[in-house]
Amino acid sequence: MQWWWQALIGVATALLLAWLALLIALLMAKPGTAQLRDAVRLLPDLLRLLRRLGADPRLPRGVRIRLALLLAYLAVPFDLIPDFIPVLGYADDAIIVAAVLRSTIRRAGLDAVREHWPGTDDGFAALVRLTGLPR
Repeated sequence: MQWWWQALIGVATALLLAWLALLIALLMAKPGTAQLRDAVRLLPDLLRLLRRLGADPRLPRGVRIRLALLLAYLAVPFDLIPDFIPVLGYADDAIIVAAVLRSTIRRAGLDAVREHWPGTDDGFAALVRLTGLPR
């Protein structure tokens, strides 16, 4: 067998194993139905928040790059877990958004995120609950 076939099979195997590990992690970290409901209801405000935070030159470059990559991931038509799989299909997006927002809040500060939040106070409280950070 030629070396490039072996390399291709190795890369495909590694990608499959990484995908399976992510699937298991998402199954273990699956948010409750109330959290998913909050995330879906907050989606328009979350997208505006991501855009505003990404455009703020006061934030560190790493945060803005992370937000741009998140927006690109959300815009791409394929996901890590296809959306036709019940619950997990949409949960992977919600978990990835929550993880990026959590790291953004930790790096930029809760006040910066609050400054750019376009929604209501109740919506911001739900955002803080979704990211698992103390108010």
